[in-house]
Amino acid sequence: MDLIDEIKTLSNKISKQINVIKTEEATKTALVMPFISMLGYDIFDPNEVVPEYTADHGTKKGEKVDYAIIKDGKAIILFECKWHGIDLDKEHKSQLYRYFSVTEARFAILTNGIIYRFYSDIDEPNKMDSKPFLELNMLDINETVVEELKKFTRSFFDLDKTITIATELKYTNSIKRILSKQINQPSEEFVKFFASQVYPNKLTKSVKQLFEGLVKKALQQFLNDRINERLKTALAAEQIASNVDSATISQKDDLTKTNSKKSRQDRIETTDDEIKGHKIIMDILKDIVEPKRVVMRDAISYCAILFDNNNRKPICRLHFNNPKRLKLEFFDKKNTNKTKVSINEVNDIYQYADRLKETINYYLKQ
Repeated sequence: MDLIDEIKTLSNKISKQINVIKTEEATKTALVMPFISMLGYDIFDPNEVVPEYTADHGTKKGEKVDYAIIKDGKAIILFECKWHGIDLDKEHKSQLYRYFSVTEARFAILTNGIIYRFYSDIDEPNKMDSKPFLELNMLDINETVVEELKKFTRSFFDLDKTITIATELKYTNSIKRILSKQINQPSEEFVKFFASQVYPNKLTKSVKQLFEGLVKKALQQFLNDRINERLKTALAAEQIASNVDSATISQKDDLTKTNSKKSRQDRIETTDDEIKGHKIIMDILKDIVEPKRVVMRDAISYCAILFDNNNRKPICRLHFNNPKRLKLEFFDKKNTNKTKVSINEVNDIYQYADRLKETINYYLKQ
C-alpha cells in the first residue's frame, strides 16, 4: 500500500476515534504511534523507536521527549506529543526546543496527533527553527505534502538529502506565501517598487492607489502568460486552439434551450482556469495520446476531463469554480472511489503528471 493510501486509512480512523480520545496518552497510543509505524519504523523495537527518550538539559535532569526515532544508534527525529485538543499555535514547542539543543537529532516534530509540524536547525546549527518547514494535517490531506513526507520514511531517509529538502521547503514555502499574499493584496512597498520603475513623476496618494490595481493586474497577467508560454513550447499553437475551440463550441451548441427558466446548461460557466487546466493536462499527456483525445466537458459544479469524450473514462475533474479553493479529483481504476486534492494554482497540476499518465495508460490497455 502506498503512503498516501495508508495516510487516508489512518485519517478515516482518526475521524471515528477522535471524540473518545480524552488524554495525551490516548493521543499517543491511538494517533501518534500508528503514524510512526506508517513511516516504516517498528514502534516495538527500541533500536528504532525509543519512547520517553532522555534529553537532559544542563542542570535539569530527567527531561524526556515522547519519542525518538533511532538510526545507527543515534536519534534522528524527535516527537513531542500533545493531546489532540491542544492548539499548537500557542506556545507548546518550548520543551521541544530544549530537547532539540541537547540531542544529535536534526529533525523534530511537534504534534497533537492531527497536526504534525516538522522543524530543523536550518537558520542556526543545533538550534531549532522558530517556524516549521513542513506541516501535515491528518484531517485535510494534501498529497503534495505527503510526497514530501515520504522523505522521512525508514526506506528513504538520508540525513544529508533530507536536510537539503527541508531547507528548500522552508524557503520555497515562505517565498510562495509572500508571493501569494502580494498577488492578492500587494503591499505599499511592493507597489512602490514597481511604480518607481515605470512612473517618472512623484508618487502621490492617487498615483499609488492607481498602481495598486495595476500591479495586481500585471502580476496575474504575468503568471497567465508564463503558463501559456510553457504550453506553447510543448504543443503547436494551432493544435491547442483547435482543441480548445472545439470543446468550447461543443459546450455552446448544447445550450439550445430557450426556456425562460434557466436550464442546467445555462448555469454552466467555463472559467479561464478550467481552460488552462485542460491545456496543461493535454501537455502532460501529449507523449502518450493525441491531445484531441483529451476532452473537456464542463458541468455546473466541476469540469470533467475525459478520455475520448467517454464518461466512463474520466481522467480527472477540475473543481475550479472557486479560484481561492482549487481542487483536482481523481478516480480509482473502477471509477468508484474518488480522491480530491487541493492545489494552490492551476500550474500545480504538473505535480500530478504521473497519476494522470497512469490513468491514460490503464485506459489504453483495456
